[in-house]
Amino acid sequence: MKNSNSLPIVENRYEFMVVFDVTNGNPNGDPDADNMARIDPETGHGLVTDVCLKRKIRNYVEDVHGDKPGFGIYIKENVPLNRSDAEAITAVTGDSTGKKIKELTKKDPELGSKLRGWMCQNFFDIRTFGAVMTTFTKGDLKGVGGQVRGPVQIGFARSVEPISPMDVTITRVAITTEADAEKKNTEMGHKYIVPYGLYTCKGYISASFAEKTGFSEEDLGILWDAIANMFENDHSATRGEMCVRDLIIFKHDSKFGDAHSYEVFDTVKIERVSDPTFPARSYSDYSVTVDEESLPDSVHCSHWK
Repeated sequence: MKNSNSLPIVENRYEFMVVFDVTNGNPNGDPDADNMARIDPETGHGLVTDVCLKRKIRNYVEDVHGDKPGFGIYIKENVPLNRSDAEAITAVTGDSTGKKIKELTKKDPELGSKLRGWMCQNFFDIRTFGAVMTTFTKGDLKGVGGQVRGPVQIGFARSVEPISPMDVTITRVAITTEADAEKKNTEMGHKYIVPYGLYTCKGYISASFAEKTGFSEEDLGILWDAIANMFENDHSATRGEMCVRDLIIFKHDSKFGDAHSYEVFDTVKIERVSDPTFPARSYSDYSVTVDEESLPDSVHCSHWK
């Protein structure tokens, strides 16, 4: 599939690792655990979901590039998917009412494919991460959008060492009701924080799927920039000190890769350089290195800054 600007499509396989940390914050609360930071109950390592990270990437791209053609965001907060679906139907068929959909579907059996193509061209997150577009609701087009598998896949992030979430009790002077104002001056509350945690997340980029969605070299550069800065415009009381410390990129010379992904990731070593009997409290407690000599000559390592 060609992209709307006829830009070069990504033709190389990539793996990448994101190294980020949190200080006195909650990187990803678990609603099933009273919003406590997600944790692996067997090992005590902290977790951050792929959905959480992709949300921050989407938000950054929308903030920085959302006014450019082709860089819309399909999955947005508080925006129904059907709104974007209707936009696609109108753009492809010229029918904004849905009354001609049945006739158009019979005349053009490739209409579903055209809709998917339009969505890939106009929404950055679809041609990057893919989407399950079964929400079309107009007449015979219900479910015709189908599934688009994106070239960029991101896994769960996991902390390098076990974390120790803290339940911090807080007080507030804002009273909820008039009746409460006669009985008390403050109310009690709590929030969960992680004193410090260093996390890593692995990602993959398929050149084969990039060709199918039109994921271009320009998109790739924007993706790297969005990952490196995904926490910079997302600060809050519980995410005030979150930062991407390193984005390690492995580029293969070929379309299908020149080494197994585990061999590539095994070259990254994260080790404690401070006293391991004391809990880590800063990035300087660790050393992050890449054994580039162990990589094949056709796999190249770089760091996005």
